[in-house]
Amino acid sequence: MTIQELESRHTSGLYAKRDIALVRGEGALLWDSNGKQYIDCDSGHGVANLGHCRPEIVKAISEQAARLVTCFESYYNDQRAQLLEQLTALAPSLNRAYLCNSGTESVEAAIKLARFTTGRAKIIAAMRGFHGRTMGALSATWNKNYRQPFEPLVPEFTHVAYNNVEALQQAVDENTAAVLLEAVQGEGGIHVGSDEFMLAAQKLCHQNGAMLIIDEVQSGFARTGKMFAYQHIDGLVPDFLCVAKSIAGGVPMGATLIGPRVKELQPGLHSSTFGGNPLSCAASLAALEIFERENLATQAAEKGEFFLNCLRQIQSPLIREVRGLGLMVGLELKQKIAPYIRALMDRGVLALPSGMTVIRFLPPLVISHEQLALVAETIQAVLNQPVKDDN
Repeated sequence: MTIQELESRHTSGLYAKRDIALVRGEGALLWDSNGKQYIDCDSGHGVANLGHCRPEIVKAISEQAARLVTCFESYYNDQRAQLLEQLTALAPSLNRAYLCNSGTESVEAAIKLARFTTGRAKIIAAMRGFHGRTMGALSATWNKNYRQPFEPLVPEFTHVAYNNVEALQQAVDENTAAVLLEAVQGEGGIHVGSDEFMLAAQKLCHQNGAMLIIDEVQSGFARTGKMFAYQHIDGLVPDFLCVAKSIAGGVPMGATLIGPRVKELQPGLHSSTFGGNPLSCAASLAALEIFERENLATQAAEKGEFFLNCLRQIQSPLIREVRGLGLMVGLELKQKIAPYIRALMDRGVLALPSGMTVIRFLPPLVISHEQLALVAETIQAVLNQPVKDDN
């Protein structure tokens, strides 16, 4: 029985599967059970910013597992204390943090604490936005295919057009608890928040006593050329910053960073059994050290510009637009991209969809220029040959 057959027999059925079984990774490369090598431009939806199986992360996990794996946050812990200090130092003015296990949990916490702080219910999010699949985060998510099977969702969520200041001005009022925005829309097509729009959101929140929540679950930790994408915009300071994915080098973890405008929080208001466990904290400390030592934000900015230039040189009538920030890159086609993603996989490149017409590239930040050039060459080859569409 193959890995695919065994997993298919018992899996939930909630995931659309690609017919390869990945069993090993190193740096920006992955190998399947047949020994075939792939350049990873998926990174587990942006988890593997540091690449796969970093020796420093492996060492940190191994050593901490031999000391202490779990410690609920009712007790103090050395790894957690160090991580909280270092994590909050990365985002000046956000000097507290709630530790959890995933991106959607970090968003859920921000929504709850924004409502607690303001005593209001109304949350404004953006069209094309994606914030997770638990009920609160899902209520803020735009895609109707994610939402409709679970309606009615949490009430008092509305959506406005992304990068439309006038629409935001009309939506925010004295009943608004929070404006929740991605700094760069990942699932929604790799659209970058404009300075004007993001600063307008901050101003409107301050004027109306609302909280500004910035979701950097996918764009955070050096991916866009800054440690966090909101830091590209001078003067922008969120009240909540939601992060996860690559925070701990591949170990499940999330965090909600909290600013001074947030009301003083009370014990028992919110919690997580596994949040801030020593194992994840040790992995995250090792990851943060790598981000700083290897200056990966600068690498992402330079490599991202190189990759965008490579993609813009591709000659194909199928291409509508190439866009992105750092190594968060979208290639928009004039038709559905599913068959092209399959064709890229067949040629040894793993990429992601971002909507129906955008191919999303989230390679590890340690990827080489040679590997990026090879990815671009493979894309050009795929776009200039007949591709079978099974749909």
